[in-house]
Order: sequence, then structure tokens, then C-alpha cells
Amino acid sequence: MTKLLIDDIEVDVPSDYTLLQACEAAGAEIPRFCFHERLSIAGNCRMCLVEVKGGPPKPTASCAMGVRDLRPGPNGEPPVVSTKSPMVKKAREGVMEFLLINHPLDCPICDQGGECDLQDQAMAFGADSSRFHENKRAVEDKYIGALVKTSMNRCIQCTRCVRFSTEVAGVTELGLTGRGEDVEITTYLERAMTSELQGNLVDLCPVGALTSKPQSFKLRPWELQKTESVDVMDALGSSIRVDSRGREVMRILPRINEAINEEWISDKTRHIVDGLKSQRLDRPYLRQNGKLVAVSWADALNTIANRIESSKIGAIVGQLASVEETFALKSLVNALGSTAISVEGVGALDPAKGRASYIFNSTVAGIDEADAVMLVGTNPRKEAPVLNARIRKRWRQGNLLVGVIGEKADLNYTYNYLGAGSESLEAFLGHAPASKQKPLLIVGAGAFENASVLANAAKAATSLGVFKEGWNGFSVLHTSAAAVGALDLGLKRTDLSGCDVIISLGADETELPASAYVVYIGTHGDAGAHRADVILPSATYTEKSATYVNTEGRVQLANRATFPPGNAREDWSILRALSDSVGHRLPFDSLSQLRAELYAAFPHFAAIDSILPGNAADLTNLGEGAGAMDKITFISPITDFYLTNPIARASKVMAECSALAHGALAQAAE
Repeated sequence: MTKLLIDDIEVDVPSDYTLLQACEAAGAEIPRFCFHERLSIAGNCRMCLVEVKGGPPKPTASCAMGVRDLRPGPNGEPPVVSTKSPMVKKAREGVMEFLLINHPLDCPICDQGGECDLQDQAMAFGADSSRFHENKRAVEDKYIGALVKTSMNRCIQCTRCVRFSTEVAGVTELGLTGRGEDVEITTYLERAMTSELQGNLVDLCPVGALTSKPQSFKLRPWELQKTESVDVMDALGSSIRVDSRGREVMRILPRINEAINEEWISDKTRHIVDGLKSQRLDRPYLRQNGKLVAVSWADALNTIANRIESSKIGAIVGQLASVEETFALKSLVNALGSTAISVEGVGALDPAKGRASYIFNSTVAGIDEADAVMLVGTNPRKEAPVLNARIRKRWRQGNLLVGVIGEKADLNYTYNYLGAGSESLEAFLGHAPASKQKPLLIVGAGAFENASVLANAAKAATSLGVFKEGWNGFSVLHTSAAAVGALDLGLKRTDLSGCDVIISLGADETELPASAYVVYIGTHGDAGAHRADVILPSATYTEKSATYVNTEGRVQLANRATFPPGNAREDWSILRALSDSVGHRLPFDSLSQLRAELYAAFPHFAAIDSILPGNAADLTNLGEGAGAMDKITFISPITDFYLTNPIARASKVMAECSALAHGALAQAAE
């Protein structure tokens, strides 16, 4: 620890702190544009200047100086730092004056207005006039894709965007060209960026040079109602904030959650907003003479009740279903005398094998501690881009061995490619324990689709010493937000071929038996609705209060930001009404009563933001039961990152991103 005297306040800070961090520990406000806690230090905006007594007779950039570099006083007194002296005030005003030389000052039409660091810091630390009256420099706007709009006249060359794309996203597609007054940020060839995390550039840009293209000129931040929620576009469960205006969701932003997504979200999470209101189901439909016809709720429910009578009932849970509606569906189907309930996206995972066999046991934050990572049957860049960025972050720190068995893909970090399928995994069976202290084996959907592969992966994990005292590195990476919650409820993949009537809870990725009568409870006119005989319109994840369990087994709560359109209802209430129609009334009339039933049967769902850990002994038992492995190639189920669910497929923005990613659209440089 190092002792400092900052604005007459004595503080003890770690010796590896920068001066800026030390000042903030003392409660001082330090303005900055280029500095960001998760990026490397550039030291080029000079806004964070402070005065160091006994140091050089000029202001010091606090972001680029470490506290260990400060000299004590002549008698060993702690170094003295001032953040409010006349020298500092004059220096900051001068820096701000320089930054505004070429800035267009078009705040009334800038999408960053109201959330702009330049506005705030010009007010707090700038002067009230400028001595520069020359014509401002003009810089041509750049094309960098469908998601980020550029207004490069506003750019102050803080290079946050360059450092993020290179360091976090892992794509070296932005850079600085020119010298002096001619410096510009550009993609060189003016082609669309290929990162799945590029939307975060908008959050990072402090001046409005990079803004959201899909939301351009559509909103002001002070108009919006802000709701904390959880992302369901993948199984990571990133913390998000849903901003709505009236009944419409306007944008989705990340919330800081160090345990899961830090402060990043994927482009799909951020930009499926238009898909929430496009192609929506807002009234019940009944198939008559081969065509879907709008009917009343009473007619739809009575038709289903008549059809269910003396039929063999089955159900399937879709990839966006919450715990509450899945529990209600299970209760209804069981009341009707059936246990035929299947779950999309869980492959051969079986809750009877123990919770450790289907969750990310190391936790997402545990990636930071791993010293070896083996990816089996997964492409994390497509399946969970934010988690992939966390692996890259650990890889950049050095001393991380990464191996891949499965698809050979660009993961934005180097790895040893060990093979394409089960034959390569077989080489690790009976292998001597790894020399690493905290090895991590990540099993993806390409591998856990097959029961024999999953058992042998657990056997290989045992051989390699993946779980030991204080560490369980056997981690399952799901692609479905509903998967872990459904498995926790005791559900798994089930054959529905013998069912006469199938209740589909938003299942759009599974082909159902042609002979079955399908009742579809969902939100969009997607594949499930096209197959349905009856459609009951429901609510998306932004339109209901619901519980989700992420891939690491963390219970999370999504809050309602808006209401469903038209006559659509929340899923649990639809199932409650249906239970009345079929004569097996479910024992709850409200969401709170449903949750009371849920918590009584499965208490761990009541512990929001906590993880019920799995038992490593279950993995040992799973591995010991492994037999001969089927000879298969591991293929990720995600073929198009941007079009993985009904909401994404209804989004024009996601369709454009998909077309760009697959070369279907000509770009500016072509």
C-alpha cells in the first residue's frame, strides 16, 4: 500500500494504482475522455490533469502516472496531490478549449445529447469562451456497418473505439490514420465491422462521434422509462436496462455486472428492439379450412378443451420460456395425466444425472482464474459473444493454454486445434492429469447433443483433473435462455411422436409430428405459428416479470418494461385460463401465488442472483458410466448469429446484419 495526501485527504491505495484511481479513492472527481477502466491507457486527451507537489512544474496526466512513481517529501512525508488548484483549473480549461476547436457544437441535433461526456465536462471544467475563431476542420463520415453511425466531425481522437475493437472485441478493424490536424479514426477500407460486440462502441464514445444507427433521431434519454432486466438472446443472462417510451421499447443498454457481462452486451441483445414490435401475434387464431382465422379467447380455449378431451397430451418448451410459465405448463400437463414434456436446446442433458452435469460449474467469473481452456463442441463467439470476450481477456493476460475440439473457427484468440469430433475427444480418455492448477473444460451444444459424448467428456474431465478441491472446471455452455431453468424443473428432451395434442410454449426451432394437433403459445408469426392449429398470443421477455436461470445456474429476475400488444397475455395466465377450460384448474390466480407454489417445490428459485452449486461427485458418476462413444463431428447449432430466435428473425436490423455477415449486401468500399 502507498500513502498519499490528495486535496488534504490522506489515503492508502495499492501501489499498482494509477494516480487517477488514487484520486477517485479519495473522493475527487477526475474528468477524462480517453481513460476507461477496461481498456489500456492511452493518455492522449489530457483532461485528467492534476498537480503533484514536488513533481515537475506542470500538470500531470493522472491516468498515465502510477502512485509508485511519486516522490515523498524531503522528510519522508506522503506525496501531495491537488485536483483543484489554480494550475489544474487553468490547465483543464485550456485542454477543453483545444478539444472544442474543431468540434461542431451541434448538440441540438446530436443523438448523444443528454448523455454526452463532452457536454457535462465542458460545463463543469471548461471556460465560458474560446479564443479560436478560425474555420473548423471537416472530416468525412465513415461507413462501418449497419449498427454504428459515424459523425466524425465530432471526434476528439480519444481512441477508445480503437482500443475496444482491438483489445476486447479482438478485431483490428479500426485505427488512426494521418498526423496532426489530419488524424482520423477509420476502418481503412470503409467496410462493415465484423465484431458481434460493435454496438458497445456507442456506449464508449464520449462525444457523439459514434451513435446508434438504428435509433438515429428517434429518442432523447430524458423521455425514457428505465427498467432493469435480463437478456435472453443467449444463455449468458447479461444484465441489461430496457428503456421504453409509452408502450414501446426504444433501446436496450448494458448494466454493469462484474460476475457475468462486466459492462458489455452483444449486438443481438442491443439491437433486436425493432423485432419486439414486428410480426407480433396480438390475438388468438384458429386454423379453419387450412387458414388461420382470428377468434376470441373463449372460442380458442373451448376449441382446445374439446380437442384435449380423451387425447394423449404432450408439450414442448421453447428457448425463450421463463421458469414461471415452464412450471405452469408442467403442472397443467401433469394434471392432464401426462409426463411427455420436451425441452428445446438441451440435447442429451438429463437432470437425473445431477445439476453439475448441465451448468457452467466454474461460473463465468471463474474464467478469469483459469490457466487452461478446452472448448468441446462449441463456438463461443457465436453462442455467447460476451463470454468469448471474457476468454479473450484472460488470454491477453498471458499464460493461458486454449484447445478446441469441434469447428475450426475464428475465435479472436489463438488456440491449438485438436480435431473435429469424438475421435479427438477420445484421445483424452485416461489421460494423465493436466499440469495446470485450474483447467476449464467447456462443453457446448455440439457435444452435449449426444449422451455418449457427454458421458465421455465427463470421463475425460476426470482424467485431466478438471475438478478438484475448490475448483470445478467442467462447464456446460448452453445456447438457450430457458434450458437450465427447465432442467432444474426436472424436464429434458422427450420424444413427442405419440402425442395427439402438443402444447408448444414458444418452440420455433423444433419440427413437431405432422399428425399432432398443435397449440402454440408464442409472440411472433414464426415457424411455430405457421405450424400451429391454434395460436394463443403471449408476452415477450420485456413485457412480463419472469425468472430465468443462466448457463452457470444463476437465478435472475427480468422485470416488465412494457405491456403485450392487443389481446396478448402473459404466458402463465394463458396456461391458467386453459386449465380452467379443460377442467383441471391450476392452484394459483396471480404471479405471486404461482411463485409461492414454485418456491415451495423448488426452493432455490427464490434465491435471486445466487447459484446453487452442482456436486462434482455426479460428474464422476457420469464419467464412470461412459461406454463406447458414437463417432460424430461436433457442429455448433448456431449457423447465423443474428437470426437465432423469433424476435431476432422479426428484426430488420438483424436481417441486415446477417446479410452483411454472409456477403449478401454490397458495402461502401465495393
